[in-house]
Amino acid sequence: MWALLKKEVNSFLNSLIGYIVISVFLLFVGLFMWVLPTEANVIDNGYADLNTLFVVAPWVFLFLIPAITMRSFADEKSSGTIELLHTRPLSDLSIILAKYFGGLVLVIFALLPTLVYFMSVYQLGNPAGNIDTGSVWGSYIGLLLLGASFVSIGIFSSAVSNNQIISFILAVFLSWSLWIGLETIASFQFLGTWDHLLLGIGINSHYSSLSRGVIDTRDVVYLVSLIAVFITLTRTVLETRKW
Repeated sequence: MWALLKKEVNSFLNSLIGYIVISVFLLFVGLFMWVLPTEANVIDNGYADLNTLFVVAPWVFLFLIPAITMRSFADEKSSGTIELLHTRPLSDLSIILAKYFGGLVLVIFALLPTLVYFMSVYQLGNPAGNIDTGSVWGSYIGLLLLGASFVSIGIFSSAVSNNQIISFILAVFLSWSLWIGLETIASFQFLGTWDHLLLGIGINSHYSSLSRGVIDTRDVVYLVSLIAVFITLTRTVLETRKW
């Protein structure tokens, strides 16, 4: 498993894909935080906080993470190398976890440079350091768990289809639906008591709580459980479809 994980990480870092993903992520977040004249601009807004990062980053992840994961299994199946993987002494779960953690490592690499934004905001405080550091770290945990959830959804979508484009579209649709789609439906308030259930199933209510720096074990358990569900679904797909 570790050899396959190393191969997955190297495949990202030895090609332009990983660097493009990280660069696009930092570019979009940086534009909203420092350049574009919007309410999210830290300098124009006059508040030393990282709220812009935790609001904009999920939208960027919504498209970038499916772009990372769409090739995980779809490319293996279309090229026929999936058969080689099955001949190795690796279980389906080991293969899935190697690809999952490979995508997650790239997400972590994308988040690490944003610590520069944190240090910048830290110095901009009046006085310097006037920022709720505990809340920031809690928000980072929420963003990392959100990214991890999107990776698990992307891995599942890639296992379902042989076509990378279809995998990408499916991953974006599922991620959006679980993130804010269910919450949007619940906002119409035409399902009665089911509206509250949809809010609970949706990711956004849990992520919003974590992004405020409130580490509630219920939110953490929900996101970890969601990841486990999609990894299990991916394993089921691999076990029922032999290439």
